[in-house]
This record gives sequence, C-alpha cells and structure tokens, in this order.
Amino acid sequence: MKLLGKYIRKYAKESILAPVFKMLEALFELLIPVIVARIIDTDIGLGGSAVIKDVILMIVLGLVGFVSAVSAQYFAAKSAACTGADIRSDLFRHINTLSYKEIDSVGTSVLITRMTSDVNQLQNAVNMFLRLFLRAPIIVIGSTAAACIIGKKTNLLFGITVPGLFALVFLILALSMPLNSKVQQVLEKITLSVKENISGARVIRAFGRQNAEAKEFRERSGELYKRQLAFGAVSGLLNPFAYAVINLAIVGIIYIGGGEVYEGVLTRGTVVALVNYMSQILLELIKLANLIIIESRGLASLKRINELFEIKNSLADGDQEICPEEPAAVCFDRVSFSYGENAAPAVSDVSFSILPGQTVGLIGNTGSGKTTLVNLLLRNYEAGEGSITVDGIPVKKIRRSVLQSAAAVVPQKAALFSGTLRANLSMGREISDEEAWQALSTAQAKGFVEEKGEGLGLRIEEGGSNLSGGQKQRLTIARALVRNSGLLILDDSSSALDFATEAALRKALKEDPKDRTTIIISQRISSIKDADKIIVMDGGKTAGIGTHSELLSGCPVYREIYETQEGTNG
Repeated sequence: MKLLGKYIRKYAKESILAPVFKMLEALFELLIPVIVARIIDTDIGLGGSAVIKDVILMIVLGLVGFVSAVSAQYFAAKSAACTGADIRSDLFRHINTLSYKEIDSVGTSVLITRMTSDVNQLQNAVNMFLRLFLRAPIIVIGSTAAACIIGKKTNLLFGITVPGLFALVFLILALSMPLNSKVQQVLEKITLSVKENISGARVIRAFGRQNAEAKEFRERSGELYKRQLAFGAVSGLLNPFAYAVINLAIVGIIYIGGGEVYEGVLTRGTVVALVNYMSQILLELIKLANLIIIESRGLASLKRINELFEIKNSLADGDQEICPEEPAAVCFDRVSFSYGENAAPAVSDVSFSILPGQTVGLIGNTGSGKTTLVNLLLRNYEAGEGSITVDGIPVKKIRRSVLQSAAAVVPQKAALFSGTLRANLSMGREISDEEAWQALSTAQAKGFVEEKGEGLGLRIEEGGSNLSGGQKQRLTIARALVRNSGLLILDDSSSALDFATEAALRKALKEDPKDRTTIIISQRISSIKDADKIIVMDGGKTAGIGTHSELLSGCPVYREIYETQEGTNG
C-alpha cells in the first residue's frame, strides 16, 4: 500500500473530489424514499400542486445526483488512469535498470504480464475504490438508520438481514479470492506460451509442430477455463443468495408493515419507504461485494508489482569514467563465471589482453564461452572470480552508462524495431544523413537500401520481418558503427552473409578511418584469420592465443576447426 500511496498522492485533488461527489450522490439518494412516502401519505390528499412540488424536488435531487455521479466518475477515472500510467512507466524504467541475471530469474512472460494485466487490474481497483468506498457504507448505514427511525417493529428484521448479508458476502469472498490468485498464475503460463509461439512461429512451422503446439495451448486454456469456472461458480452465488435474503426481508416488511398500517401505527408511504431502503441496502451490498473482489485482485496485483520494484540490480554502479570515443584497452585476468550457483563454469580462468586499436578474433565451438566473455566485459553479468579492466580501470568501477557508451555491440540475434531506418540507426540520438549513409556503406547495406527507394525513411516492420537475415545483420552492424564508439563488438554478426559480402565487410571495416578496438566473435575461420590476435575458446577456457599462422602450428583446437572448414589442403 505504501507503493500505491506514493503515486495516488500525486493526484490528491482528484482522489479526494471523487469520493466527496459520490458521498453527495448517496446523500441525495437517501432522501428519495422519504419524499416518495410524503407524496403517498400527504401530497395525494392535498391535491395536484403538492404532488407536483415534491416531484419537481425529486427531479432536482436526481439531476444534482447525476452531476455528482458524473463528476465523481471523471475524477476517479483520471486519478486511476494517471496512477496506472505512472506505475507502468516507472516499472518499465526499473526493469531496464536490471542486469541480465535478474531478468533471467524473473522471466520475460512474468514481466509482460505484470506490466500489462497486473497494472490494469490495479488501475481498475483504484478507480472502483474511489467511486464506491464512501458511497456503499453511507447508503447501507443511512438506509438502516432511516428504516430504524421510521419503522419501530421492523428494526429486528433490519438488524438480522444486514449482518446476515455481510456474513454471506464475506464468506463468498473468502472462498473466491484464493481461486482468483490461481487464475492469475495460469494466465502467466498462457502469456509465456503465446510469447514463445509468436516469436518462434517460423521454427514451429519448419518442424511441423503447429498441431502439437495448438494442443498444448488448448490444454493450458482448458486449465484456465476450469479455474475461471470454479471462481465464477463461487462468486456467482453472491447475487442469487443476496436477492433471496432481501426478497424474504421485503416479504417480512410488507407482512409486518401491513399489520401496522391496519392498526394505524404506520402509513402506507412509510412501508413503501422501508421497502425502498431495503432494496438500496441490497444493491449497495452487492456493489460492495464486487468492490471487494476487485480490490482483492488489485491488492494481489499490487503485491506482484511491488515484488518487481523490490528486485534490485545486483551490480552496483561505479563512479569512474573513460573516454567512450577513444580505442579501448581490454584486459581479462583469471576470469571465471557460472550462470547459476550450482551450475558448471561457463568460463574458467580466462586471461588475455587487447591493446587499443587492435582487432581481436574470438573463435571456438558452440557453448565455449565466447558470448559470455562479451557479457562480462559489458557487465551484463558480474564475473565470479578475477578482474576485467577497460583502459586500466576495473569494469566494476566504471559508470554503466559510460561503459555502454564506450561499446557498440552487434548481438548474435539481429534485433530491429518497428519504425524507420533512421530511427533504428540513431536509437534516439541525433545523427546526420552523412553519418548514416557512411555507416550503411561500411556495413555493405547501402546498396539494398538504395534499391528499395525510400532512403533513410525505409519502413522497418516489427523485428525486421520485411528484411532477409543478411539484410538485418548488415543494418545492425551499421547501427553499431554510427555510434562512433571506441570499442566495436561483432558477436557472430555475419553468419547470414555470403562469403563475398563478408569479405567486402571485413575490407570496409579495415579501411574505416575511425580508430577503434574491434572484437569479432565468429564460427568462421575466414572471419577472423586476418585479426591482429585470435583467442581460441574450448570448454570455457582459452585453448590458444596468437595469430592465424601461430595457432595453425601450435593450437590443435584451432587447427581442427581450420581443417574442418577449409580442408587440410586449404
């Protein structure tokens, strides 16, 4: 609740005015049965003018109540919508501060569900709370008090009915709330299934898994259906039971009130007023029950959202700086790292150094730790042992924003965003047309961009779905080049390129006037054989360090890769 209060306080005016207007509406509504009773008991006997006068009064009260209700809903909706927007924005910002370790442990499906479904549930809970938390108690208490005042013998009936309804409401809520939590858990599983199926649609089709995936999704949907059915079956008992209790109470009022009217103790208008008050109590208790269900969902969502906010980045930020545009010197000293506490080391006792301006190749079998080294260098993960320095400063002591600015990374999986080519290249920075076209030219992407005839305004669909794999890779390389950073990391970024295009790319990078340190991760010997230094990884350890010719003669692992790819007579 402390988290929610922080956001609601920003919209204190709306959060106060909404319940105040609802309270006014409730007070006007409580006067209606009294006026109806007066019309029946007094005005009809006095004549048309008295009836018209009270009818006009009821219309005025109705209009004022309507204005109050509209005002209350406006202020409640504004406060809830603004609160939801702020929470969603801060949650998104917070998630982007987390390291890969925290994101891996939580899971993307959970993050998506909590940023969408849970925030929406919480927003709805805030909206309904501001609209009903004063109205329902005022109507119930006011109707009960008014009924007790005007009908003495019906006091016991109201005294039994109202607590009985409260007991019924809270019994059903106690049974339904745990069921609702289970519904949310299954919903997170379905979100994960949908995400995986959409992102992996091509793979699923390639392996003919459509029917199997559809069957699995139906099973999860069936589980959600059963849990929602159980929740609906329990919560659905509220209305019929509540109406049954109230209708029995109304029968009792008519029976007792009719006798008192016959005896001259009560008037007919008073009996009508008592029936109206009992009906008002019924409606408000049902609203209150629904409000409590909504609030219970909102509180559960608030708890899940708060759990995300409580997750802190395990990597403390440094305070030292380096020059992002100057070629970086990199040094790994006996570095070891595991992805889990009980997991086998991904890299173990790795040591090497890279001089400013050098081009270094990283090669090795799949799973040998090449990408892990890059993630440790960029401090996406923290090394378990040893130290990593950039320009002589441990990465732990460098400000993360500075470290990220100093490195332009082309990841293994080419990631493009929906929008224009310019937006994808700039990533929020200001770049000139000349810079953009120079980067595209170096990345061997200028030709196909010009062929499409849209220039830097070329429309990129979600995930770059309107481009081939090689085109996407070349655009991600151009995006890295346009940053003008002192450290360029190409993580298997030319795997989709043909040999001729890759050779042209290597040549263009070598001739690029920008002086930078370059790390090339690749499975191909041809991609890294001209590097100043080649580091061979095998099973998370360095199997050899040297030039192409040195490794051919002195590193069995490198020679085996070479012979596999280019033949013994290559």
